[in-house]
Amino acid sequence: MTNIFVSPGKYIQGKGALKEAGNHIRSLGTKAMVIGGGHGLQAVSKVLAASCREAGVESFEELFNGECCDSEINRLAKAALYKNADVIVGAGGGKALDTAKVTAWRQNLPLVIIPTIAATDAPCSACAIVYTVDGVVEKIESSPKNPEIVLVDSKVIAKSPERLLVSGMGDALATWFEAEACSLTKAPNCVGGTCTEAALMIAQTCYENLLEYGLDAVAACKANAVTPALEKIIEANILLSGLGFESGGLAAAHSIHDGLTALEETHSYYHGEKVAFGTIAQLILQDAGSDMLDEVIDFCISIGLPTTLTHLGLADSDRQKLMPVGEKACAKGTFMANMPFPVTPDAVVDAMLAADAIGKAAII
Repeated sequence: MTNIFVSPGKYIQGKGALKEAGNHIRSLGTKAMVIGGGHGLQAVSKVLAASCREAGVESFEELFNGECCDSEINRLAKAALYKNADVIVGAGGGKALDTAKVTAWRQNLPLVIIPTIAATDAPCSACAIVYTVDGVVEKIESSPKNPEIVLVDSKVIAKSPERLLVSGMGDALATWFEAEACSLTKAPNCVGGTCTEAALMIAQTCYENLLEYGLDAVAACKANAVTPALEKIIEANILLSGLGFESGGLAAAHSIHDGLTALEETHSYYHGEKVAFGTIAQLILQDAGSDMLDEVIDFCISIGLPTTLTHLGLADSDRQKLMPVGEKACAKGTFMANMPFPVTPDAVVDAMLAADAIGKAAII
């Protein structure tokens, strides 16, 4: 297996970056269809439209209906074809961006991603989760290329709820530990190759920046202020973690996240919040040592990430209650196979119970 590293064609980040969006879009096309949910479009619509006009780009908006499913993607693809769009722009977060991705890929159109939150590391990636109309995961759709442009306006991110920024840090927290595990086993990364040294170093820098700047970034976001610390964390959440996970690989932390989705009580919690707890459990599984474990738990407590089962709606959960999590996390074809040793459902449950106990002790 060969080493493979992937990335978006261009990454742009800064306060007021949205004002320059039209010029960047103009390098790809002259008629842009902007896909986003209500909140996403509201956050960017006025500035983006003005920037496009100034750059000589015609733009029109299509409101995302809330579910990244085939029927919605087909609707948007028809709209793009009918209006002769030659570039797709996705604005918002999560499912809105994934919908824009798949719409562009299926129409073979260039893609610009403008995240309005920094809650996950997905904006830079070449994969998207497609659901049924009822919101059940149906498939993961991938493209042979990443977005041509990812543009992040730090001023827009600073206006988003700080819980979303913290969730993004939870997602990013796993990047280094999972990439390191995949590197040890030569497990395939998300694009079918093995981890490069560049991906490992990016993942490690991601972790180091979280520890150094995370708490100050949360304070800045609460104040809706763009500071150097917030800029560092936006980059860590979106770019460093995005490159690190896709080119480095995923392992136990994300498998445990997926397992936690088997319990309805966790459904109201964000992706990154569950990944953060999964990261603590992964460290216990691999016997990372008390110093590393304490460092990660103290960081999570400082910024408000979950360190106990209670924080995920699972107070007083016993082994029987948690066993479906372990079984789903260790099912065939999951990222758990990328760990440097075999992991059983029992071991996952033990790790979660231990993480819960250690997390409770740390809070006291």
